[in-house]
Amino acid sequence: MKTTWKDIQPVPTSQEFLDIVLSRTQRRLPTQIRSGFQITRIRGFYTRKVKFTAETFSEKLSLILDGFPRLQDIHPFHKDLLNTLYDADHFRIALGQLSTAKHLIEIVSRDYVRLLKYGQSLFQCKQLKRAALGRMATICKRLKDPLLYLDQVRQHLGRLPSIDPNTRTLLICGYPNVGKSSFLKSVTRADVDVQPYAFTTKSLFVGHFDYKYLRFQAIDTPGILDHPLEEMNTIEMQSITAIAHLRSAILYFMDLSEQCGYTVQAQMQLFLSIKPLFANKLVFIVINKIDVTRPEDLDPETQAQLQDLLKPGDVEMLQLSCTTAEGVQEVKNAACERLIADRVAQKLKAGTNSSGAVGGRLGDVLARIHVARPMDGIVREHSIPEAALAKKKYDRSDPERIKLARDLEEENGGAGVYNVDLKDKYMLENDEWKHDKIPEIFDGKNVYDFVDPDIEAKLASLEEEEEKLEAEGYYDSDDDLEDAEDAEIRMKADLIREKRELIKNDAKMKKSLKNRALIPRSATRKKLSEMEDHLDSLGHDTTSLVARARSQSRGRSQVRSRAQTEDAMDVDDPAYEAKMRAKSRARSQANRRDDGVAGNEESKTKAERAQKLGQRKMNRMARQGEADRHVAGVRPKHLWIPTATTSEATNETAAQNNRFKSWAYSRPVVMVRRVPPPTSTAEYASHDPRWVQTTAPPVQ
Repeated sequence: MKTTWKDIQPVPTSQEFLDIVLSRTQRRLPTQIRSGFQITRIRGFYTRKVKFTAETFSEKLSLILDGFPRLQDIHPFHKDLLNTLYDADHFRIALGQLSTAKHLIEIVSRDYVRLLKYGQSLFQCKQLKRAALGRMATICKRLKDPLLYLDQVRQHLGRLPSIDPNTRTLLICGYPNVGKSSFLKSVTRADVDVQPYAFTTKSLFVGHFDYKYLRFQAIDTPGILDHPLEEMNTIEMQSITAIAHLRSAILYFMDLSEQCGYTVQAQMQLFLSIKPLFANKLVFIVINKIDVTRPEDLDPETQAQLQDLLKPGDVEMLQLSCTTAEGVQEVKNAACERLIADRVAQKLKAGTNSSGAVGGRLGDVLARIHVARPMDGIVREHSIPEAALAKKKYDRSDPERIKLARDLEEENGGAGVYNVDLKDKYMLENDEWKHDKIPEIFDGKNVYDFVDPDIEAKLASLEEEEEKLEAEGYYDSDDDLEDAEDAEIRMKADLIREKRELIKNDAKMKKSLKNRALIPRSATRKKLSEMEDHLDSLGHDTTSLVARARSQSRGRSQVRSRAQTEDAMDVDDPAYEAKMRAKSRARSQANRRDDGVAGNEESKTKAERAQKLGQRKMNRMARQGEADRHVAGVRPKHLWIPTATTSEATNETAAQNNRFKSWAYSRPVVMVRRVPPPTSTAEYASHDPRWVQTTAPPVQ
């Protein structure tokens, strides 16, 4: 169950809320659209803006609504506490206004999205979008007061203490300035302001402490005055709410010395007034400041009235003094003991059915708890062996006493010198073997592996058993026998693997060709033998084609005319080297700088002049390239502001004005303005961003 609301997000003001939503719409969505686009694209552009803005409004408002507690879903104590502090009606109205605004924004979005479907132009769609966002902004601006109220509620909710209504609780109440905060500060670590005047505590303060490994919370309530419930203010109503709803032990503090400013009779009357709120609760009347006045110091009539408050029997009186700390822990322990016993009794009562048997979850817990007790009822006294009774007690001064390890340490040099003999308790056949040095490794073998005296016999029997199993064929496997079917399957699997490898290699070669220059099919040379084989496969007679091709081919006359012997080799042929070099690589492409230009010198010169003429404009405007669109400042401000005295500044300004005029008329630049031209030297000297530099022919 949630007991604190410190994680509520901050609630912005209406203007901040509007800025957040509209800036998010501007940042998240595209911002450029052209009238030349298709109308469906224009409609979708503005429809998306309207929908996104409405969704952002709904998301932010839902986050605020979900962050605040729902009064019907929380504990009655927290519900009445929020009603006391913030007025539940105002709280519901504020949240309801936010919910209504969310609903209205969704309606506006739905209506204008329907209208945008029939927009005929960019201007019409833009106006519809503008109207939709304007109506949403108007709805948001009307939430100014609810948002301010909810943010104040959020800040106060974050400062409220975390109070668990179901845990073990000590509730401290009474008149103002009777010592409630002093007691809370004495038993817990709560930082409570303690002052000698009334109404120091204006809200609930919580402190925690442990008793018997159980966590308790102590709540300090503001002081209550004895008047009707309708006349109590917000501070007092917090105390009444805590007393009425929290399942706790009530500690009603009284000051018999009347230093609080209220009489004993008034304090007793207040107890009787709020006693109906103590129903089904443990009640303690705590007499504070007993270092000044004790109950025995009162007059008999007041003592009798005080005893009448205890007559029902369910009210117990305790005494303490926070100044001297007398009885503080006793009061705390007594209240905690009674509270623990009462809570256990209530749980047992709730888990017991009509027949008196414990069942349900409580029965399961009790079934796991068992304390063993004698069943026959015989009292069994403790029994101590006589040897233990006759054993002499250790006496350090007795020379015949049993020597302890400490005595041996002192006899052998004391701490830091004496070393404990860890082998003294070894149980061996011969005590002389206790301190023999046994190596861990001997001749490359682990000594502990050979400790067993029968290890050789066990090894021999194990080897004999293994030989017997091998002779019987125990380890022979049927998997080694392969029939014809298995051999065929294995062969097919090998063929499949080989085929897959060939496919992979083919794919790799095709992939590698992507990074190489491909020769066009028209430029690829085909051999006559390849054409002959292809036509033969198709069933055509190639005799006439081969004869015609060979008759038209140019042979190597020098090679054919020269007679060759049977012993001659190719390397002896003079044309062999040239032939191999011709086949090794193709001729490299020449890197000519005048490619694409006519062969004559006149055309080449004309092309160079045209290139220089096209570059002249970029050189004149000092462009870095064709994409350079930078517009330099026409009148740099730091060069035109005078810095001399008044008379000197006037003369300097006039000179600068003349220089500026001569420069402006000599440069191919004009001033395109949106305002009347400058009429004075001061206007020329000032830096006006409304003047734009554009290229134009020089002024004649």
